[in-house]
Amino acid sequence: MSKHARARSRSRRPRSRPLAIGATLGLLTFVAGWAYAVYETPGADPRQSLAADDRAAAPERAARGVQREALQGLPGLSEQTRARIPADSRQLVLVTGEAKDSSRSTVALYTRPAPGADWVKGDSWPARNGAKGWSTERTYGDLTSPQGVFALTDAGGLLAKPPGTRFPYDRSGSFVASGRGVEGESLAGSFDYVVAIDFNRKPGTSPLDPTKPDGERKGGNIWLHVDHEGPSQGCVGIPKEAMKKVLETLDPAAKPVIAMGPAGF
Repeated sequence: MSKHARARSRSRRPRSRPLAIGATLGLLTFVAGWAYAVYETPGADPRQSLAADDRAAAPERAARGVQREALQGLPGLSEQTRARIPADSRQLVLVTGEAKDSSRSTVALYTRPAPGADWVKGDSWPARNGAKGWSTERTYGDLTSPQGVFALTDAGGLLAKPPGTRFPYDRSGSFVASGRGVEGESLAGSFDYVVAIDFNRKPGTSPLDPTKPDGERKGGNIWLHVDHEGPSQGCVGIPKEAMKKVLETLDPAAKPVIAMGPAGF
């Protein structure tokens, strides 16, 4: 190769470097412009890209939470009973009987921070219910407790209301049980504290009010009251200290209800 040819060859090589650098800068400019378009679009929030990633993972998270959300923190209740609990209720007294024909049960307090949130279990106590268990078609004198979901609106008792009670409370000397219990036990003190269960009664009245909107045949005056160490004619009995706790806890603003029946109802 001649000296002139080698010279020309050497003179052309330096020109390729600016071209390569220029191409690289062009590519970087394109990438930067694309990134700007994605992240810096006027009026757009750069965090939306992260939200998109979160949305992509949402179905997986939802799948993991299906069982928890479906049960709503109440695994012992049927879907039908859970559906009967008002959506805006934030306090629940749950009475779970040992069996359909059993007079023994458990009472538990549940709360939730907002409508639609899962229920959180609080205190619980042993309880007694109707001597012949539970019935969805209760009639007067059949010795069963009514099964279902009922509002709680009114309270009362022989004794003064516990500090912190927010329910309307009727203190009266008429809260005295007469006779003996189903098994012959004393009923003394049973009505020291009561919360009326809104089964065949007029809400907003004293638990002593005899009004039965659905007629006498269904019976009435079904209360949550102090246990007398025996089965009841239809009420639910819990320890005296438990009744005080219930009265201190229930808040009309939380629209409390009672769900009661045998296990799995």
